Amino acid sequence: MSLTFGVLVFPGSNCDHDAYHVARHVFEQEARFIWHKEANLGDVDVVIVPGGFSYGDYLRAGAIARFSPIMNDVVRFAKAGGLVVGICNGFQVLCESGLLPGTLSRNASLRFSCKWTHLCTERTDTPFTGALTEGQVLRVPIAHGEGSYYAAPDVLDRLEANNQVVFRYCDADGAVVPEANPNGSARNIAGIVNEGRNVLGMMPHPERCAEGALGSADGAYIFQSLIEHFVAEHA
Repeated sequence: MSLTFGVLVFPGSNCDHDAYHVARHVFEQEARFIWHKEANLGDVDVVIVPGGFSYGDYLRAGAIARFSPIMNDVVRFAKAGGLVVGICNGFQVLCESGLLPGTLSRNASLRFSCKWTHLCTERTDTPFTGALTEGQVLRVPIAHGEGSYYAAPDVLDRLEANNQVVFRYCDADGAVVPEANPNGSARNIAGIVNEGRNVLGMMPHPERCAEGALGSADGAYIFQSLIEHFVAEHA
């Protein structure tokens, strides 16, 4: 049994092929690209909104991509319970689309940051993290200039109360400390899910570290979790 990944492509996307490669060649699942001007997603099980610089990040990251024709169907798909993953720029697009709360702003350093980070796994009861264990530390790279997650205090409190924070930046030992925060994100937040737990947004790039030859295969857990969830749901 295999599932079909639909990988969106915007002008300026540059991680679409990485996501496609992991889905199609590493995990041997069905995968296809979906151009931003298409009106519907077609028959897909998971939508990946990839990283990159959609529309050159004009205005602000994700602000223009949110109005691409395909996003209407992504919103419909997500609201119907479909699985959606937004990575880096994709996280920004999902926030702009209202599928996830909060926003991503300039890094605290005001500089582009490209380096390895560590993530502490906060929740394993989502379709994206079922193959992980609570507290498991992942080594995953970041590459962004607008990756500082922000939401109003009451929104942050609600995320915490609803157990919607999935990943936090931490040190190699799993300690969630200010020194491990690479961009100034509120409460070290690196990834969240919506209330329905079917939409994930994360700034680090799991598709860039799903094979050992790349320095870490920890990103593979995200894809593995999705596949295991799909198989369990269709058993």
